[in-house]
Amino acid sequence: MTTLADRIRSVLQAPTGQRTPGTEPLKSPESLVDSALLAGILETGREGKTLESVLGGEWRRQNDATYFVVESRREATSWHGRETVGTLADRFAESLEETAVLTGFPVRAPLLFFDLETTGLSGGAGTYPFLIGCGWFDDGAFVTRQFVLTRFADERSVLGAVSGELARAGSLVSFNGRSFDAPLLETRYLYHRLAWAAGTLPHLDMLHVARRFWKRDQASIESSCSLAALERHLLGHRRQGDVSGFDIPARYFQFVRTGDARPLAAIFEHNRLDLLSLAALTARALHLVRAGPQAARDPREAMALGWIYARAGLDMPARDAYRRAAALAPSSVIRIEALRALALSARRARSYDEAAGYWRQLLDVSGCPRHAVREASEALAIHHEHRARDLVMARTFARRSLEHGTSERSKQAVEYRLKRIQRKLERSDVASLRFAYASD
Repeated sequence: MTTLADRIRSVLQAPTGQRTPGTEPLKSPESLVDSALLAGILETGREGKTLESVLGGEWRRQNDATYFVVESRREATSWHGRETVGTLADRFAESLEETAVLTGFPVRAPLLFFDLETTGLSGGAGTYPFLIGCGWFDDGAFVTRQFVLTRFADERSVLGAVSGELARAGSLVSFNGRSFDAPLLETRYLYHRLAWAAGTLPHLDMLHVARRFWKRDQASIESSCSLAALERHLLGHRRQGDVSGFDIPARYFQFVRTGDARPLAAIFEHNRLDLLSLAALTARALHLVRAGPQAARDPREAMALGWIYARAGLDMPARDAYRRAAALAPSSVIRIEALRALALSARRARSYDEAAGYWRQLLDVSGCPRHAVREASEALAIHHEHRARDLVMARTFARRSLEHGTSERSKQAVEYRLKRIQRKLERSDVASLRFAYASD
């Protein structure tokens, strides 16, 4: 079925990836930086306010258009939180083969980390990515390459340069990029009738991985899964003098109005740190998958690891991870989740006695919620009736499941089970009496 998005792409995107004859670069009544201002920016040493003097980097020209690029390198010996960049690079390289297990889909190397800074936070029409940051590990160091848009007329040139970065990538890694960054970039590529080079690349969005591994249940600052919160509490890095995401558009437009590049310095550093923290989180998640449950530092990590293994069809490692989660959480919601997962996994493996043992442990957890008690009781009633052949215990658990509330349909099913168990008990009593009389 053809979607509206497909129809728009077919209209806007030229087959050759080139601009249709007569099509001009993006025009706007309010050009970001007019020609006179750009000429002033190009002058070196203009009171220390030029892009070169403030940010370093260099001007490049492509197809008679100009854009500015800044490349920086964090050496292996530099620290980012509790780890050196070299340690992060080593973990990333050692665990790269586990990427498909983490993502659930095939991933190709090399992985390119990318992050945008935009003129608005909500996306949609009128929002432009004025800074496109790319990062990768290189011989133990972390390299970033950042492309900045100084005026609308150069957007096509900037996008063409970014295409070169995307072309050498095997897969993309972002933080909320599947929902925001990638669609926004694709829109700009389609506008300029350029081929969207990332359309066929596997894309790992670490936001979803982070929510599974590190989001907490309690209402606290640690429950946040923003990149900044994870950077502080998981990586142990606290930024000094960082610019708020809400202030970034205003700083950029200040540069647009005045030509003074100094407000951009904090934005570029913010983007570089985002890329490095994204790489560190990815390295941490991949290391967990490779090292196994014993590397999990808390029950949430172990539980998430079990789910990831199970999704990949790795049943035994998944059960080991669930056991680790249950051991690290003696009495909590995580322990209940882990025991339930263990019971279901054992039942699928036809280890019915083992599954029954996990259901009993779940019922012993203090504060076990009603729905979990009901599910465990129903499972134990079935087990004792059909496998253990202990009708008295089957009746006990069936009654317990009925006491903890259920839907009308489930209630009828439990009542029917109780009647069936009662009939079996009565037949058993009659058979016992006959045997006793026969013995006399």
